[in-house]
Amino acid sequence: MSKDLENTETQAATEPQATAEATPATEAPDTELSGQEPTIEQLQAKLAEAEKKAQENWDKAVRTVAEMDNLRKRTQRDLESAHKFALENFAKALLPVLDSLVLGLQAATGDSPEVQKFREGSELTLKQFETVFDKFHIEAIDPLGQPFNADQHQAMMMQEIEGAAPNTVVNVFQKGYQLNGRLLRPAMVVVAKAPQKPAVNPPIIDEQA
Repeated sequence: MSKDLENTETQAATEPQATAEATPATEAPDTELSGQEPTIEQLQAKLAEAEKKAQENWDKAVRTVAEMDNLRKRTQRDLESAHKFALENFAKALLPVLDSLVLGLQAATGDSPEVQKFREGSELTLKQFETVFDKFHIEAIDPLGQPFNADQHQAMMMQEIEGAAPNTVVNVFQKGYQLNGRLLRPAMVVVAKAPQKPAVNPPIIDEQA
């Protein structure tokens, strides 16, 4: 009997301790705040800052697109210019040859068979020059009778020509040429000027009168 009583008391004493160990401890309430919530003003400030950055990025993107478009257009113009004026130096080098041919044709006077053959050959060569120049858009500037244009003409002298309007080209020493509208050389010309008015002598005053 005594042993059974001791076992019963020991079991009663250990049960509350086991129950206490099995029951989880109640967590203490966290009295500290994890962080203060942002105010409306702070949210509005952050929103304004985000909008500002977005606008700056948009402006950068717009400028980049514009710069790329300008670069594309500039490259296209450079390519077109290169195609148009690739023959500029070659055409300039041909002009003295053409001038010599024209001068030789003008100097070939006479009715001998040799002169006639020379003239026929020179005229044929000049026509071939004209055909090639037309093909590559090389145009002659022959401004006889036209108003003087400082962009295309070079005045060698000015003369009083009866019946000619002032500032009109009355003679062409040498034709000019242009390639696709770009001047290769100006035309050397003589320009008419207005006649000078005769000097008017002052009236003679008779001091004795």
